[in-house]
Amino acid sequence: MTGVAHAAWAGAPTASLRPMARPAEGALPRLPEAEALIRAAGLTGKLGYMVANARTGRVLEVHNPLLSLPPASVLKTVTAQYALEALGPTHAFVTRIMATGPLNGGRVEGDLVLVGGGDPVLDTDGLADLATALKGAGVHEVTGRFLVHDGALPRIETIDASQPDHLGYNPAVSGLNLNFNRVHFEWKKAGESYAVSMDARSEKYRPDVKMTRMRLADRQLPVYTYENQGGVEDWTVARSALGPGGSRWLPVRRPELYAGEVFQTFARSHGIVLKAPEAVRGPVPKLLLAERHSIPLQQILRDMLLYSTNLTAEVVGLSATAGRGRLADGLAASAAEMAAWSRERLGLRRPTFLDHSGLGDGSRITASGMVQVLMRLGPDSTLASILKTVPMRDQKGNLLKDHRAQVRAKTGTLNFASGLAGYVNLGVRKDLAFAIFAADLEQHEAIADADRERPPGARSWNSAARQVQMDLIDRWSKLYG
Repeated sequence: MTGVAHAAWAGAPTASLRPMARPAEGALPRLPEAEALIRAAGLTGKLGYMVANARTGRVLEVHNPLLSLPPASVLKTVTAQYALEALGPTHAFVTRIMATGPLNGGRVEGDLVLVGGGDPVLDTDGLADLATALKGAGVHEVTGRFLVHDGALPRIETIDASQPDHLGYNPAVSGLNLNFNRVHFEWKKAGESYAVSMDARSEKYRPDVKMTRMRLADRQLPVYTYENQGGVEDWTVARSALGPGGSRWLPVRRPELYAGEVFQTFARSHGIVLKAPEAVRGPVPKLLLAERHSIPLQQILRDMLLYSTNLTAEVVGLSATAGRGRLADGLAASAAEMAAWSRERLGLRRPTFLDHSGLGDGSRITASGMVQVLMRLGPDSTLASILKTVPMRDQKGNLLKDHRAQVRAKTGTLNFASGLAGYVNLGVRKDLAFAIFAADLEQHEAIADADRERPPGARSWNSAARQVQMDLIDRWSKLYG
């Protein structure tokens, strides 16, 4: 049912949510009813939304506002606020090079340790800079082992274990991450076969890696297989699926060893020969030789919301939980801490969070609850300032450059599930807070394992859901602008 919301649905935002009296007959523009827009899209499953005046708290329109549905990546907005409050917008993640023994005459008399600080945006260029800094510290020899320390965060092999092995947006998470824990796989036709490579490319460099390797297989399906062979990650790919050539990013399950191998390569380029990396946890050595600070957290979160990077969301969520002094041995435990915080701090009612990114399909939130969050924070908040601009589009997907609605929001997409939540600016101090969630859970749960990357019908369903979002925002901009 579409209509006016009840005030009890929202707790106590800064500007309390309250229902709006329906305008007198003839006062409304001649616009399609919201239910007609939803029906016209032919969207199966269920949909819930709420829109309110973000300045006054006045609820303008609702449809199934208490329906709990998967937020998908819209959950990253809650994660961003969780991290901002726990760590602060200027927080930087630090990656360090430490030593267990003294530095005498350029020789480290002991082990060299690459210590991760949980930096979610550390890339190959960053490790190259760190190796240069190590040389600048006067190091030219290491007598002991080369250790990689990822104990700043729990070691998690995959964000969502139900996803196919080869999806780059579902990597491992640890206290030492590199290139969003992905490796670049490239193949080129070479006679009757293919030349394949695995590298850790970034803007300046593309060093080859050996800890993850690819082998061609003569089969039709599956396209990829994966096996962890005691620290060496073995992939196979069906030769028949490769075509003339191409590339893709594959996930890394031992990111600390991946980072260690890449750092070893750059150290060697400076004449510093290191042994093969060994993963360790426990106490961190005291002698600091070099360090690298990440960009500030607020910038990291802005990019996370723009590109919807799952690895970033999980790392900052885990780091925020640790920063609040809470113990969490995995994503579910940390996400539960974030859910408890969101109830207390943001007034969110009955949230269910399985992770911090929204990749897991078991998380649930209501449109009413999401608007509650947005109202508590407000359209002038730090979170609002780092939400991405979502352009308005017509029925054919064309950009509407002069549309009056200026939308700052977070999108969320799973197969047969779609969300959009944020703020709509309609002029000076005319801001709406809104959330739209839709899902066909029956179709989602019926997806065969072999079809999980591109299930039949999911693309058209999600396109229809996005069009409903555009149609509703267009309606609101005309009705309440």
